[in-house]
Amino acid sequence: MKLKEQSSTSSPKIITPNKDLVGVKKSDDKKESAKLPDPTGWRMLVLPFKQAEKTKGGIIMTDEAIDRSQVASTCGVVLKMGPDCYRDKERYPDGPWCKEKDWVIFARYAGSRIKIDGGEVRLLNDDEILATVENPEDIFHEF
Repeated sequence: MKLKEQSSTSSPKIITPNKDLVGVKKSDDKKESAKLPDPTGWRMLVLPFKQAEKTKGGIIMTDEAIDRSQVASTCGVVLKMGPDCYRDKERYPDGPWCKEKDWVIFARYAGSRIKIDGGEVRLLNDDEILATVENPEDIFHEF
């Protein structure tokens, strides 16, 4: 059995609205979320959904299957939004498509990937959001 090395303490821990769904370590430290990059302009920082390690039927997923599922995921939670997100009244006459802490759907290869402790986050443009969902587990994550 392969053991994972413990990550350095300088990498940020992610604080999300529903920690049970994305499988990240629980942390009440607000300083940790400050280590994440601040999006500029019309960009937003999104944490891709991470599949549970165990299926509802009790099958334990391998690390490789979980990693492939996370990369292929098109669903994530909005962590931070840039100051100009959805400010263009001509493009968004009905207002913002999403807000912080919303679960959103985006294209598979959208945005820039940034590696962090525990996975990756993506920087997306505000117009790359396709939809919002209540629960990311309702979306089929094919890999």
